[in-house]
Amino acid sequence: MNPKDELCGKARYTIEDLRKVVEILRSPEGCPWDREQTHESIRMNFIEEVYEAAETIDRADVPGMREELGDVLFQVVFHARIAEEDGQFDLEDVCDEICRKMILRHPHVFGEQVTAADGTVLRDWEAIKDRTHERKSAEDALRAIPRTLPALMRADKLGSKSRKFGFDCADTKEAMEKVEEELSEVRDALSSGVPASTEEEFGDLLLAIVNAARLAGVDAEQALTRASEKYLDRFALVEEQCTATGRTIAETPREELRLYWQTAKARLSISAENTAQTAKKEEKE
Repeated sequence: MNPKDELCGKARYTIEDLRKVVEILRSPEGCPWDREQTHESIRMNFIEEVYEAAETIDRADVPGMREELGDVLFQVVFHARIAEEDGQFDLEDVCDEICRKMILRHPHVFGEQVTAADGTVLRDWEAIKDRTHERKSAEDALRAIPRTLPALMRADKLGSKSRKFGFDCADTKEAMEKVEEELSEVRDALSSGVPASTEEEFGDLLLAIVNAARLAGVDAEQALTRASEKYLDRFALVEEQCTATGRTIAETPREELRLYWQTAKARLSISAENTAQTAKKEEKE
C-alpha cells in the first residue's frame, strides 16, 4: 500500500505516524515548500509556535494547548528529519539524548542519592549541567543563557545566575537606588543628544528595573505582558469614547485624549474591583 494512502483516514495517529507524515512532506512526491526548508528558514516558525503554546497555557485553554503543543512537536520532528537527511542525527537520537540527560540530572530519582528538598534538587541540577557542559567559570555559566531569549527574560536569568555567585544587589532597596541612578544617566544622555549614548543608558535602565523586579519577587516579562494587555484595554475604551464624538483618535485633541484615558482607567479599575468582590463572594458560598 502507498504510504500516503496508509496514513489517510486513520482513527488515531501516533508519534511514528507524525514522523512518516514529515518524511512524506520532505520527499520528492511531497510538498515543494516543505522540501525547500532548512533549519535556518524555519527557525522563527519554531519560536512562534512555542509562544503560541505558551499563550494557551496563560489562558488555561486546554484544547488550544493540545493543538499548539502538536505544532511545537511538528517543528521538533521536522528539524530532526532535516538533520537525518543531512546524515547528522535522527528523531531516535534526539529521544535518546534527552532521556540520558533527564536520568543523569535526577540522581535522586534514578540513582542511589536520597531525595532531597526542592532547593537542593535545583542546586544539584545546575551543578550537573555545569559539569556536563564543562562550564569552569561564572562567566561560562552566564554566557550559557541563550541570547535568543526575550530580552527581559534573559536579563532576569542573568541577574538570578549572578546572584548565585554572590554578585547582586543586597535587596530591593539597593536595586531601586540603582534604578534611580540609571534614570539620571538616561536624562543626561537625552540632554547630550547622542543617539548611541541614549540607547546604551536606556538599556542600563531596563536592566536595573528587571533586577529590582526580580528582587521584589516580580517576573518582569510577565509584568510587562500584563501591563501591555492593560494598555490595550484602556486604549480600546479611549477609542470608544472618541468614536462616540464622531472622531478618530488621531482627530481628537491631546488634552481630550488624556481625559478619556483617565476615564478608561477608572472604568477598568471599577470593573476589576467588582470582579474581585464577586470572586470573594463565590469563595465564601
